[in-house]
Amino acid sequence: MKESTITPTEMIAKPEEPAAGQSNDVSVETTDNSDERVKSRSSLREALIRPELGGICGTILVFTFFLLTASDSGMFSASGVINWSIVSSQFIIIAVGACLLMIAGEFDLSVGSMIGFSGMSIALLSITFGWPVWMAIIVTFMLCMAIGALSGWLVIKTGLPSFIVTLAFLFILRGLTIFAAISTTNKTIVGGIKDAAEGDWLAPIFGGKVFTGFFQWLGDNGWIDTFQRGFKKGQPVVDGIPMLIIWAIILLVFAHLLLTKTKFGNWIFASGGSAQAATYVGVPVNRVKILMFMFSAFCACVFATSQVMEFGSAGADRGLLKEFEAIISVVIGGALLTGGYGSVIGAALGAIIFGVVQQGLFFAGVESSLFRVFLGGILLFAVILNTYIRRMITGEK
Repeated sequence: MKESTITPTEMIAKPEEPAAGQSNDVSVETTDNSDERVKSRSSLREALIRPELGGICGTILVFTFFLLTASDSGMFSASGVINWSIVSSQFIIIAVGACLLMIAGEFDLSVGSMIGFSGMSIALLSITFGWPVWMAIIVTFMLCMAIGALSGWLVIKTGLPSFIVTLAFLFILRGLTIFAAISTTNKTIVGGIKDAAEGDWLAPIFGGKVFTGFFQWLGDNGWIDTFQRGFKKGQPVVDGIPMLIIWAIILLVFAHLLLTKTKFGNWIFASGGSAQAATYVGVPVNRVKILMFMFSAFCACVFATSQVMEFGSAGADRGLLKEFEAIISVVIGGALLTGGYGSVIGAALGAIIFGVVQQGLFFAGVESSLFRVFLGGILLFAVILNTYIRRMITGEK
């Protein structure tokens, strides 16, 4: 039997057929003589309910603000751009996973703990137990995705809210991370990973840089700044694009295409919009949600692996509060907390806003603690805006 699917547009009720003996002449005439102002209002409404609208407006405002206040401090020099791009890429990686899961109607509050757990797993397996770094990375990815699948399975089988199940895993994973680190090394930070990863074939995929020759050419021709003294004399200040940024772009493109160009993307929307209705038309809702939990765990593991390879160490407290930053990015990007609506592009814009603001406050000489104030304020504004948009879509008052 051919598997049936459902798309977001198919879930909208079709207009009723005219009664027997009743013609459609009136409706046709009305359409032909429709007022152009009605069309304008309809076009405006369509623009207002785009999930990316808030992220686009926020990005424009943030960039405009820091162009006016922090451009002289080097924020938009080559090194400054790389700095806030790295921070933004960290947010994008975890926001992509959180976005697809939220559109599917679920939450994952264990992302931050998963980051700390993943990094410590790689460090302990490679440093304490002497495994090759590539093997430690692969086993860690498999372990994290299995935990993600377990979270999704528990949500489905128990009927508990994903908020509760993943909150439990937040504490479980954080506790296991600290226990494993202390019981094996008597410390909560494990270093030496860069030395262990020397010559490894997989580590550079997460911790290396690309286009180094191109940036050296830019430096040689005076397009970007170079070091003027010391052993790095003549080398460009920015010597390549970190793989963290490349991973963010790859995951963003993959998730966007999956969500907008595939049947599985329709399933994600349908699972979050109305799981029961989606089940009736043949959507494998349970499988979709479990896979989205696994993808969220995968994104957290990518973040952790890149971080470990960059710093050369793993800490038991890594990833603290990252789950909330990911959710805020997704909400700023226009996703509804009720599921069934959202945009990966919008979530990425929300992540870029965070990265630019976090680094921009430093370049502008503003107290960094105000970043948390900004997070809370923009979350409140985004939720109010998204609630208004939901009422426009559903016609609620």
